[in-house]
Amino acid sequence: MAGPGADQSACCPSLSKDLYIQTAIAHWAPRFVANGVLYTDFQEITAKLERWDDWCDAWSACAAVHEKLGKHALEEGYVLTAADHLKRASVYYHFAKFVFVHDPDAMRAAHMKAVHCRELASPFMQPPSLRVEIPFAGRAIAALMRRPAGKEMAPVVIMVPGLDSTKEELESYETPFLDRGIATLCIDGPGQGEAEYEMPIRADYEAPIRAVVDWIERYGKVDAKRVGICGVSLGGYYAPRAAAFETRVKACIGLSGPYSLGDNWERLPQLSRDVFRVRSHLTTLDEARRHSETLTLGGGIARQIECPLFLVTGKQDRLIDWRDANRLAAEVSGPVTVIAVEDGNHIANNRPYRYRHQMADWIADQLGVGERARATP
Repeated sequence: MAGPGADQSACCPSLSKDLYIQTAIAHWAPRFVANGVLYTDFQEITAKLERWDDWCDAWSACAAVHEKLGKHALEEGYVLTAADHLKRASVYYHFAKFVFVHDPDAMRAAHMKAVHCRELASPFMQPPSLRVEIPFAGRAIAALMRRPAGKEMAPVVIMVPGLDSTKEELESYETPFLDRGIATLCIDGPGQGEAEYEMPIRADYEAPIRAVVDWIERYGKVDAKRVGICGVSLGGYYAPRAAAFETRVKACIGLSGPYSLGDNWERLPQLSRDVFRVRSHLTTLDEARRHSETLTLGGGIARQIECPLFLVTGKQDRLIDWRDANRLAAEVSGPVTVIAVEDGNHIANNRPYRYRHQMADWIADQLGVGERARATP
């Protein structure tokens, strides 16, 4: 929650703002800027907000400005300009909806705009992004595949969002992989993005990842023998959990994930608890708390992780106990690297330069393209 100990890099919210506005600014300001929001836009939007009920509309209005610019550029044939504007519009629409669960209609409308803008941008991105749908549990997991230019049968990293992120937010994380000749597959798993309306959050994330790796093998345009996985926030639990059971995953990155979500329940702001309840398709917070206890790497699960593991944590993280990374590292069976950013917040989004390139170099080594990453220009 906002108050003493809030991230010093975040704006100081006015006391006249309601608690949810204060929470969103205090906890997530660095994340917004690190993941595609222009700092001036962030300042202008949040400075005017006093009521949480206005959050989605305010962000959607700014998103619409970028969307209009992108569509105009597309009509004029300036496709690179269009892609840049439309990607940004998609991220803004995403942040309009990301924790706005108390108004499902407004949330879903903003979400569909995020999906729409990203789809318009996708063919013109460098490299292009291809939307795919992966069969799972009688439904489909929506995903975005990008393959590095001029690289045939590249290794691939499955990109896993967190509790309130989606595949449209992950470009800042995936770009360093693409730069090193690694393909990326950003997914919306159960309880995430396009899947959240029909598939609730589940502890056994290895099940959807098994379906994703099956699809990679059928796809045939990336190297299915060199599959990595990278998870952000709650995805930092999902990715190691999947690696414990899915041996076709050869390397795993976990960014600020909990060892046990239940152990961190009381640390989470009310907004995040509400989001977890809604995306778990549960009625009460007590049900949600009990469900959170099933999301754990305990009970011998961590010991099943044999592939190389790379963990990042911020020691100023107020959402997930940073020591969870050390707890996991102590139990896994394979080699492990831990980066603990002394002044880092949740996912160290206030210090992204401390780990994003390093994790990309690490996974390039694990998946056999490290020589390219170290090559002399």
